[in-house]
Amino acid sequence: MKNKTVVITGTTTGTGYVAATTVAELGAKLIMLNRPSKRSKKIHDEIMKKYQETEVYTIDCDLQSFFSVHNAISKIIEICPEGIDVLCNNAGVMALMDIATEDGYDIQMQTNHLSHFLLVCELFTLLEKTSTEKGESRIVNHSSIARLTVKKLKKEYLGKNGGNLGGNGKSMFFGGARWKRYGQTKFANAAFTATLHEKLQTKRSKIKALVAHPGLSNTELQVTTMKDGGMAKKMTGFMMKRSQSAEDGAMGILSCICLPEAESGQFWGPGKGMMAMKGKAKPFNMEKSYNNNRTKTLLWEKSCEAIGKEFII
Repeated sequence: MKNKTVVITGTTTGTGYVAATTVAELGAKLIMLNRPSKRSKKIHDEIMKKYQETEVYTIDCDLQSFFSVHNAISKIIEICPEGIDVLCNNAGVMALMDIATEDGYDIQMQTNHLSHFLLVCELFTLLEKTSTEKGESRIVNHSSIARLTVKKLKKEYLGKNGGNLGGNGKSMFFGGARWKRYGQTKFANAAFTATLHEKLQTKRSKIKALVAHPGLSNTELQVTTMKDGGMAKKMTGFMMKRSQSAEDGAMGILSCICLPEAESGQFWGPGKGMMAMKGKAKPFNMEKSYNNNRTKTLLWEKSCEAIGKEFII
């Protein structure tokens, strides 16, 4: 990864932390986007100390605020005049309460999808610059097995309806509203990738659009959900005994970020179905449930409406 520039969201723990430390070890210029915190500073200092020949930057970026994301974009443009090789949209939250962001959107949808859509839109010129000069660049999204719990993308989840999307039911198996909202966001991550891939291929772009899932990976994601009331302690413990490590969970996005053979339109993870919770990351085709004209058109239109800008490729 030497002479490559990689931007990753959400690197203080879990798969994002593993991805960031790995690309730093492999020699990439690393830009980490995190909410300002002691943990963010600690990770930055740790990577700087361990990989002293690597260029490392941390930029404050709260994905629950479009204002914060715009500020982060300005700083990325400043420090990446050479372009961007990889934009990895890793950060995510899971099964949080039914509350709105300062922009009025569901806290999960804005964090997991809408702010990442904004990042891709505004950093697209830098991705194009690299793809033209080097022959390729990559957009890597992070989905989940939870995408398979959704049959149809619904426009209300992408609109200014935060706090009015079903309440705080926490049943994972019986349609709890927290999990319905989460499923919609992970479905959106996959649909975004499918739409990007189609649009990029139509324009014969050299930018690759890829998506991954971590299986059931033992990270801080579950801990945050449990603290917010989205998972019971016993259920969390039961599931984590059957999980794989954050390192193994990160192999999907790392494959998309690093492997020369990774192709645009591929989905990487430890398997395709609901039981694909552990194992070696491998590529498979995106599913028709979100890779269809109705879903892709709705996703793009509502996302452009949210960021207040038409994203034309």
